[in-house]
Amino acid sequence: MPAPAAGPAADRARYDRATAHLDAPLALVDLAAFDANADDLVRRARGKPVRVASKSVRCRALLERVLERDGFAGIMSFTLAESLWLARSGFGDVLLAYPSADRERFAELTGDPKLAGAVSVVVDDAAQLDLIDAARRANGGAEEVRVCLELDTSLQLLGGRVRIGARRSPLRTPAQLADLARSIARRPGFRVVGIMAYEGHVAGVGDAVAGRPLRSRTIRLIQAAAKKELAARRAEAVRAVRAVVPDLEFVNGGGTGSVQHTAAEDAVTEIAAGSGLFVPRLFDNYTSFRGRPAALFAQPVVRRPGVGVVTVLGGGYPASGAAGADRLPQPYLPEGLRYDPQEGAGEVQTPLLGTAADDLLIGDKVWFRHAKAGELCERFDELQLVGGDRIVGTAPTYRGEGHTFL
Repeated sequence: MPAPAAGPAADRARYDRATAHLDAPLALVDLAAFDANADDLVRRARGKPVRVASKSVRCRALLERVLERDGFAGIMSFTLAESLWLARSGFGDVLLAYPSADRERFAELTGDPKLAGAVSVVVDDAAQLDLIDAARRANGGAEEVRVCLELDTSLQLLGGRVRIGARRSPLRTPAQLADLARSIARRPGFRVVGIMAYEGHVAGVGDAVAGRPLRSRTIRLIQAAAKKELAARRAEAVRAVRAVVPDLEFVNGGGTGSVQHTAAEDAVTEIAAGSGLFVPRLFDNYTSFRGRPAALFAQPVVRRPGVGVVTVLGGGYPASGAAGADRLPQPYLPEGLRYDPQEGAGEVQTPLLGTAADDLLIGDKVWFRHAKAGELCERFDELQLVGGDRIVGTAPTYRGEGHTFL
């Protein structure tokens, strides 16, 4: 596929030409940008395989596309129902990265040797094992469950009074991780196969916030301390667990924003990443890499209320996380549009302000970038796949295949 002309204006012209026969709302993925982002993740992973975070993609065709590339291996899923569906679809290495209480699906997992061999599940508490066992006994399942232990990665200062990082696993110390591994080793029906440690406070927090130099410097200092502390603790935790489980299959770490840093740790055997394929707006604020926006959605201009104002249909697609302006989609193309602070992004209509509005006509498309990656796919049944300045295919999202897993 030839490299397209660079720059936002050229991109807008390509996307408008490619979708001229389609009415908005619609969503697209620029395949050249998607593939370039995939290559960049592999480069930054320094030879370690990249496990694709499916929650950031939510489209089977694109998962298949990226897993066909050298440097990618396996999926990191987000619900047990999704994990089983992917395994039944032919994906052979699925790591469920979030604990589940789905008894019905655990019964399916423990009753099917194909599923049990393809899916590993994260645990960090013996009570989770009890729930799985109860589902197994209630339905007569006999298959061994592959489990992955999750290590808490947060940076804790002042004796734990200050915490930086997500509240995930209760397992913080190497000893705690090893104790649970020993407990599982004595428990029939389970086998420890891996360790996961996701450093979201490094991988998911930009360190170059536009217009905030002091905040950016503070973030970089905190992240430097967090990376140093975690690298030592993660290595110790892996040694402790390997003393119990010598045949440990994998140690997963990282995320789009920390790929190269995590890959440098000897204890880590694979890297997780997904958002870096689409590069949503929250990933603009990093000093360590620059991706190409690959996933966009378009809304049509339906009103021209006055000079410097247009109104588009819908567009109120906020991303998850702490509520704030950074969770809203970004009016991206044409450049120079912004939200009306009194209305923001609307459920059914969204006014946009700026001189660029005066060049837009009824029916024209305004292109947006979502704040996060895969959540965009919960709004659309299909993605238009763009090569150059034409549509080269369409791909159903999870929603388009009839699945809303979460």
